[in-house]
Amino acid sequence: METITIQVSPEIAPAYRQSEIKKQQELEILIKMFFDDDLEQKKLIEVMEEIADKAEKRGLTPEILASILEDEQ
Repeated sequence: METITIQVSPEIAPAYRQSEIKKQQELEILIKMFFDDDLEQKKLIEVMEEIADKAEKRGLTPEILASILEDEQ
């Protein structure tokens, strides 16, 4: 694996650092799926739908995501 740096809002950085390893790994998976070669040529909406489908198959339902986002606020 390789480390990269991305800019995020001041609220996101500490929330990420303090989050559980599982949440950090879920984010890594989402980023990987977003940039996978097979997704490169698809429209953004197709990419988002595919990411949502894969995330849900791995147990990240819309309800769980909403709960995670509420916890971060």
